[in-house]
Amino acid sequence: YGQLYVLYLRHHSRTSNSTGAEVVLYHLPREGSCKKTHILKLNRTGKFALNVVDNLVVVHHQDTETSVIFDIKLKGEFDGSTTIHQFVLPPRSIQPYQIPVAGPASVTSQSPVPCKLYSSSWIVFQPDIIISASEGYLWSLQVKLEPVVNLLLDKGKLMDFLLQRKECKMVILSVCSQMLSEPERGSLSVIATVFDKLNHEYKKYLEAEQSYTMVVEAGLSRSNPLLKRPVRTQAVIDQSDMYTHVLSVFTEKKEAPHKFTIAVLMEYIRSLNQFQIAVQHYLYELVIKTLVQHNLFYMLHQFLQYHVLSDSKPLACLLLSLESIYPPAHQLSLDMLKRLSTANDEIVEVLLSKHQVLAALRFIRGIGGHDSISARKFLDAAKQAEDDMLFYTIFRFFEQRNQRLRGNPSFTPGEHCEEHVTFFKQVFGEQALMKPTTF
Repeated sequence: YGQLYVLYLRHHSRTSNSTGAEVVLYHLPREGSCKKTHILKLNRTGKFALNVVDNLVVVHHQDTETSVIFDIKLKGEFDGSTTIHQFVLPPRSIQPYQIPVAGPASVTSQSPVPCKLYSSSWIVFQPDIIISASEGYLWSLQVKLEPVVNLLLDKGKLMDFLLQRKECKMVILSVCSQMLSEPERGSLSVIATVFDKLNHEYKKYLEAEQSYTMVVEAGLSRSNPLLKRPVRTQAVIDQSDMYTHVLSVFTEKKEAPHKFTIAVLMEYIRSLNQFQIAVQHYLYELVIKTLVQHNLFYMLHQFLQYHVLSDSKPLACLLLSLESIYPPAHQLSLDMLKRLSTANDEIVEVLLSKHQVLAALRFIRGIGGHDSISARKFLDAAKQAEDDMLFYTIFRFFEQRNQRLRGNPSFTPGEHCEEHVTFFKQVFGEQALMKPTTF
């Protein structure tokens, strides 16, 4: 983990109640004295060899031909000065390897020969090299993360382990999918724990990115050539990753009870809010679509009424599209747009599309924007409503606006209202047009 340690293999523990060997880790800081910080309990005796792979200490035991893994980032038993660790996973053997048979062409058709694992001729070099002197092979040791999922049943501890590994993203996402599906469905408390651990890493990255951006915008990056953009590691599982690989797939399966499905989605949103991460609108849309699929309109209404789902323009537009199956969605959408205060144009468009021309005009007057609005847009909507008195009222309003602003009720050519003037004359007569006020 970016620190320098000396690993000391002690074949017999100094404690009276233990007969097994142990590995003692001494931390060598850049400044200060060396200090014993960790003890890895092997609980066995015999010949051992050590490797360090992906920040894990791997101890090979020759007698049993197995290896055990230790992770000093995971919690252990702290005695006041050192942390005592047990191995993370049950002992497992290195994956068998087949050695091709060398020799003349007539002989090479023979089957490969299995490599002798944990051989006495093996020589181990740090950090991850194993050499077989007798067979003339050199290997680099790797840790396969996929089998760990079934070996470490505690999902919280599993996440702590996986989040520290280099190539962990797809394995973590598969664990999330697995815990939402039968037959290994987890409880909501376990799911919440996993979400919180993921979003804790996500938040750390966002904060680092924000700090870097602030420094760059302040122009301080030039004076600090060592400043580097935060590296986005595999452990950063963002909302897009969860939506694409886990949550959207989970809701499409429809095998889980709908209450559980909604609870999982809301739990993820709760976790994002807890870490003060802005929730992307597509997660809210997923919640709404899931509620609509199960006809849970009362719950949708409550979520919106109590602002469980944050206001946004995309969300308001989605609500508008639901009006045909849930009529109150129209008013819910308008209320949301009003709360946003930056969606005045959208509110006018919504009202005009519903032929609520007077309501749109009242709204725009209420916010003081009636002097700059397009007369043609309102006259088009009034004409489409096929209500002559409505058209008359709207037409008169804009005549009066023209008179107030320019001293003349007529429309300018730039307003492109000629067809509406013609229509007004046809229905109400030319004498109904306002005449310019003369002084």
